[in-house]
Amino acid sequence: MNRKLWMTVFCLFGAIEMMFAGLTEDNRFTLPPLPYEMDALEPVISRETIEFHYGKHLKGYVDNLNRLIAGTPFEDADLRTIVKYASGPVYDNGAQALNHILYFNTFSPQAVHEPSGALSEAIRRQWGSFENFRRVFSQAAVSLFGSGWVWLAKDAQGDLVILQESNAGNPLSRGCVPLLGFDVWEHSYYLDYQNKRADYVEKLWDIVDWDIVGARY
Repeated sequence: MNRKLWMTVFCLFGAIEMMFAGLTEDNRFTLPPLPYEMDALEPVISRETIEFHYGKHLKGYVDNLNRLIAGTPFEDADLRTIVKYASGPVYDNGAQALNHILYFNTFSPQAVHEPSGALSEAIRRQWGSFENFRRVFSQAAVSLFGSGWVWLAKDAQGDLVILQESNAGNPLSRGCVPLLGFDVWEHSYYLDYQNKRADYVEKLWDIVDWDIVGARY
């Protein structure tokens, strides 16, 4: 295998986001570092949840992806290519790896709580106000049946959309740009909120950093 950096690059509408992960000696995908300490998001997300969700669940997707792509046409592919073009277990594990990278890198203990600039204007055009957008997005997250993700994304025409995706679904597979994703798999909130998904969703807004989401837009 050629030497490979795990890089997810979104060159979309002039915005570039690059996420790097380290390499093992055999050039396998590895976990990217968190941009904050494991207890930095408390009380919204506890250290214990981060340790399990990031340290075990995400690591499991990365390990499975390494195993599944060995000897396949995706062996040297970057993560974005895997999510756009793979299917079956390769897609599931690749998408979950990317989903979680986006999720964990959306949050900040010093979060900017509202969008600005072009993203703010686009949200107002689509939903009338930021407050109404939050209401609609939260309802989509709470009402999604079973496990999955809810996304704010930009479609091929440049319009903003809210997508409910079951299981590992990522907007890239629909030709959309993922901007903001809430994980509503039970493992993301049960340690802190038990079965109260609505409470978890409401508290996540306290740590979403809209400067990060705006850069993706």
